[in-house]
Amino acid sequence: MAWFKRTDKGIQTATEDKKDTPKGLWYKTPSGKIIDTEELKRNLYVSPEDGYHVRIGSKEYFELFFDDNKFKELNKSLTSKDPLKFEDTKKYPDRLKAAQEKTKLNDAVRTAVGKSLGKDLVIAAMDFAFIGGSMGSVVGEKIARAIDYSIKNKIPFLMVSKSGGARMMEASLSLMQLVKTSAKLAQLAEVKIPYISLCTDPTTGGTTASYAMLGDINIAEPNALIAFAGPRVVKDTTGKDLPEGFQKSEFVLEHGFLDAIYERKDLKKQINLYIDLIQNLPIRKPEVIL
Repeated sequence: MAWFKRTDKGIQTATEDKKDTPKGLWYKTPSGKIIDTEELKRNLYVSPEDGYHVRIGSKEYFELFFDDNKFKELNKSLTSKDPLKFEDTKKYPDRLKAAQEKTKLNDAVRTAVGKSLGKDLVIAAMDFAFIGGSMGSVVGEKIARAIDYSIKNKIPFLMVSKSGGARMMEASLSLMQLVKTSAKLAQLAEVKIPYISLCTDPTTGGTTASYAMLGDINIAEPNALIAFAGPRVVKDTTGKDLPEGFQKSEFVLEHGFLDAIYERKDLKKQINLYIDLIQNLPIRKPEVIL
């Protein structure tokens, strides 16, 4: 019975000697499915039980798209300033510093160039972990410079969007990035360089209102939230119940705002297929190159 009842009273264990269950061994999807995290990683962070696509960041997307994960990062050292001296619950510089220490990122987007299926590709991939993937002046500037690199070197451009929208700490400076990135994409179109836009969960606000919906091809991952204002805001504003799946990528596709939805395992192949078709080039065969 000693196995089931504590016979010794007053046992005290020092905090540093207490044994905790290691964290991060399992992941539970919104549908309640549980998966080992190592298996989840091997499956590109997609639950094999229900197909749920776990949010990932630029590191994982670079691993997914670039051959052998080899790439050159562009404009890595750019960081945000605080011209408005913004302060809410904490000062903006303090919030930036905390986000940088937590994520090991300089801002909410990383840009890079490398080979994808043997051909050069410029990628701008957003990170939701950095202040909700909010679009500030650095995000807009890095995307603009990545587009300039694409134009100068005649390389196709891929944008991976994942954002809560404009960064309120930068006010109008943030909103200016919608115009700047849209203008740069117009320049990219003028020289007939392909631009593929990939919307992931979530793609909202000013991001959706600008570069995320301006691709030659606009695609998304399954069940991603894609919207300008979120469902709660829309419901509160209209006072009406929303359709099931409202603003999920499947709903958006059905209503004509997307060209296709692809599972994560198919993204590299499909995006490079679109690039070959747009440029009227021989279609590359992934099984040969990989």
